[in-house]
Amino acid sequence: MSADPTSLSTSQAAPWHVAALYHFVPFARFREFREPLQAFCEANGVVGSLLLAHEGINGTIAGPREGLDNVLAYLRAQPELEGLQHKESLASKKPFLRMKVKLKKEIVTMGVEDCDPLKVVGTYVDPKDWNALITDPDTILIDTRNDYETAIGIFKGAVDPNIKTFREFPAWVQENSGLHNKPKIAMYCTGGIRCEKATAYMKDQGFDEVYHLKGGILKYLEDVPEEESLWEGACFVFDERVSVEHGLREGGHRLCRACRYPLTAEDLVSPAYEAGVSCPHCIEVHTDEDRKRYRDREKQIALAKSRGQSHLG
Repeated sequence: MSADPTSLSTSQAAPWHVAALYHFVPFARFREFREPLQAFCEANGVVGSLLLAHEGINGTIAGPREGLDNVLAYLRAQPELEGLQHKESLASKKPFLRMKVKLKKEIVTMGVEDCDPLKVVGTYVDPKDWNALITDPDTILIDTRNDYETAIGIFKGAVDPNIKTFREFPAWVQENSGLHNKPKIAMYCTGGIRCEKATAYMKDQGFDEVYHLKGGILKYLEDVPEEESLWEGACFVFDERVSVEHGLREGGHRLCRACRYPLTAEDLVSPAYEAGVSCPHCIEVHTDEDRKRYRDREKQIALAKSRGQSHLG
């Protein structure tokens, strides 16, 4: 479902319109669709990342208004994708370096066989009703995102599984028998897709009352007034904006190019921070050889920039 551009907080002069989308659907011809889709996006000046699999499509793309509209119309013209919905925001600069359409086993990887959101899924909760659910004492609220995402923002009172990847989520559920202590499970993620599989998994594990935030954090930040919000911090996004805040305005985080961790203003003045080379989160992880390689990469990026070229490495 697209946002009303007049409601977005970024300047209306921003040239980049961003669309986050996913759609679970049986998609037998996903392999043969990759090349035509890649070519159509490039012809319309659209950049970003789209994943195709037998179970549907997932990704985020950005471009000029006309180009983005053309690609969205092209997707919905496919019989399998006519019900595709998307969420929009704006970016003040190019949010992706290039366009990538990839073939995958899953459009969101949890690694559990036969976990099918088309067969069973949790109950969707609109953003306007979310606060009432998560403040109900009979509800356990769970963040299904990775640790680098939860580090910069989370719903008040949420349980953070502290997982590195979504593949770790099923094991975390198995290790936490206390999740059965309350009758209601509420779950959320960035745009909603991870909760499609997470709630399907929870239902398969015997949890009866399982709910998830419709449209994810992005829709909540768009729809719920900041003064009524129970969201604390910023929401990590998988593009060059790094994070967004209430009203989907761009956040103040930057990305460590060595470990992909979102960095705060405090991180940027740390002695451990060196642009493109290290940050407080990875200074003890990478070797001197790694850092030498990263410095060489930064030199190549600077050299390309001085020539007016784009370095994609």
